[in-house]
Amino acid sequence: MNVFAHEIRSGARSLATWSLSLAGFASLYMLLYGAIRNDIQVFEDVLKQLPPAAQAALGVVFGTLDTVTGFYSFVFAYIVLCGAIQAVNLGVAAIGRETGGKTADFLLSKPVGRTSILAQKALAILVQLVLTNAVYLAVTIPVALSQQSDADLGQFALLSATLFFVQVVFAALGLLFGTVVEKVKSVVAVSLPAVFGFFVVGMLGAIIGEDKIRYVTPFKWFDAAYILKNGTYETGFAILAACVAVVAVAASFLAFARKDIHAQ
Repeated sequence: MNVFAHEIRSGARSLATWSLSLAGFASLYMLLYGAIRNDIQVFEDVLKQLPPAAQAALGVVFGTLDTVTGFYSFVFAYIVLCGAIQAVNLGVAAIGRETGGKTADFLLSKPVGRTSILAQKALAILVQLVLTNAVYLAVTIPVALSQQSDADLGQFALLSATLFFVQVVFAALGLLFGTVVEKVKSVVAVSLPAVFGFFVVGMLGAIIGEDKIRYVTPFKWFDAAYILKNGTYETGFAILAACVAVVAVAASFLAFARKDIHAQ
């Protein structure tokens, strides 16, 4: 049984839907930039009239909205939010779908070790995330150039790549959750509260101006304002993201190796 191939085939439709939806959402927003480009100062003035708390919650980066990348960063947080839901779904479903669907004992009866099973499932998740982001960039970069021919593609790609990094973290956390929980009845019932919980925490941290809260939520580990200003990632938070992902995946393997799978 080729677990990797089975995971890729079974997730193909969902992969196409998520990839095109994320790319379409971003593209529509950048097309909006083209429509209001000549009145961008008016748009920025309207945003400046909002209370500071609302500005922080929206993640407005003033001084950059006159470029397609800066305007794109205004909505990018919500694209990452949607991408995180996809990633958690993939992670939780990898093992949670087997236990919830009463197929785990059948899978483990095959001549494939537990480590191999989880490794192939984890690899399938990673490949799906890579493909999602490849499609996303293949669609959004031409759209960005169509709206601003001299757009800074390096800056645009650097910002867009954070979608992949955040997805990897959430997929790893989802994989761990799906592995340690005895039975997952609904993947969506797990993913939505978890992702929105992290997102709200990050938003509240921005509103009250408490930087320490950034360490709690992956949504704040790759700050758009910092990337646009410095053209790089914050080293400490990038390392934190890598460590969380590695530890979560390692813990998933340990938990799955010891997990008591009951015959259904």
